Amino acid sequence: MRYFKNGAKTEYMRKKGIRCLGLILTVIFCVVSVPCRADATEETKQKLKEAQQKREQTQSTLDNQKSNINQMNSQKDSLQGQLSNLNGQLTQVSDNLADIEKNIDAKQTEIDTTKADLAEAQKTEEAQYAAMKKRVQFIYEKQSSALLEMFFKAKSFGDFLNQSNYVADLSAYDRKMLDQYQQTKTEIAQKEADLEKEMSDLNEYQTKQQAEQSRVSGLVSQTSGSISRYSSQISDAQKQAEAIEDDITQQDADIKALQAKLAEEIRMSKLAAQSSWRDISEVTFADGDRYLLANLIYCEAGGEPYEGKLAVGSVVINRVLSSVYPDTVVGVIYQNKQFSPVASGRLALALAEGRATDSCYQAADQAMSGVTNVGECVYFRTPIDGLTGINIGGHVFY
Repeated sequence: MRYFKNGAKTEYMRKKGIRCLGLILTVIFCVVSVPCRADATEETKQKLKEAQQKREQTQSTLDNQKSNINQMNSQKDSLQGQLSNLNGQLTQVSDNLADIEKNIDAKQTEIDTTKADLAEAQKTEEAQYAAMKKRVQFIYEKQSSALLEMFFKAKSFGDFLNQSNYVADLSAYDRKMLDQYQQTKTEIAQKEADLEKEMSDLNEYQTKQQAEQSRVSGLVSQTSGSISRYSSQISDAQKQAEAIEDDITQQDADIKALQAKLAEEIRMSKLAAQSSWRDISEVTFADGDRYLLANLIYCEAGGEPYEGKLAVGSVVINRVLSSVYPDTVVGVIYQNKQFSPVASGRLALALAEGRATDSCYQAADQAMSGVTNVGECVYFRTPIDGLTGINIGGHVFY
C-alpha cells in the first residue's frame, strides 16, 4: 500500500489520470491515425496512378503529333522537289521563247530584205521590158529604111553584115536578160513565200511555248502555295508539340511530387506504427531548454504570426514525446539534418545574441506545457505540390 503526505495523493491521482489519458490517446492514435495515414497513402497511390496514365496519354498525343509533323515534312520535301523540277521547266520554256523571239526578229529582217530585193527585181524587169519593147518597135517600124541606112553607111559589105548581126544579138540579149530578170523575180517571190511560211511556223511555235509557259507558271504558283500552307501547318504543329512537351514536363514534376508525397506518407505510416507517445507530465525539461526552444522558434518562425511560432514549438515537443525521436529538447533540435538553422549556423548566432522575442518565449512556454495547435505533427516545411497537412503561416505541418 502506498502512503501519501497531505495533498500528495491528490497530485499522484492527477498524474496517474494524465498518464491514463496519455495511454488512451496513444491507443486512439494507433487505432485511428494509422488507418487515416493508410487511407491517405492509398489516395496518393490512386492520384499517382492517374497522373502516370495521363502522362502516358499525353506522350501518345505528342508521338502522334511528331508523326504528323514528319509526314508533313515529307510531303513538303516532295513538293520542293516538284517545284525545283517545274522551275527547271519554266527556265527552259523561257529560254525557248527568248530564242524564238530572236529567230522571229531575224526572220522578219530577212523577209523585209527579200521584199526589197523583189521590188528592185520587179523594177529592173519592168525597165528592161520597156527598153526591149521600144527597140523591137523601132526595128519593126524602121526595119527597111534602117537596113538601107546601114547598107549605105557601111564601109563594106562585111561592115553591113556586122551591123545586122549586132541588131540580132541585141534582140537576143534583151530576150535573155528579160528571162533572167523574170527568173530572179520568181526565185525571190518563192523565197519570200518560204520565209513567210517559216515566220508562220515560228509564230505558231511561239504561241505553243507561251501556253506552256503559262501552264508551268500556274503549276509553280500552285506548288509554292501548297509548300507555304505546309510550312504554316508544320509551324503550328510544332508549337502544339512544344506545348504538349511543356505539359509533359509539368506532369513529370507532378508525378515526382506525388512520388515524394507517397514515399513520405509510407515513411510516416511506418513511424506511426512503430511510435509510442509519452505524456507531457513524464518529461523533465533541463535548464536552458526554454531558451534553446525560443531561439529555434525565432529562427524558424520569427516573422510568422503567433500561431506559426506555437506550431513550430509544438513540433519540437511532439518529437520529444514520441519514441521515434530523442527524448530531450536538445536531442531533438540537434538531431542530424533535422532543422536547417542548426546546419546553417543561424541558431548558434541567435543563441549568442539572444534574439528570441517575447512571443517566441510565450510559444515555447505553451508548447512545453503540452499545448499544441498541430495535433501530433512532427514535421513542417514550406508548402509543395501534393503535400497535405495543416497550413499555418508560411509552413505546412504534417
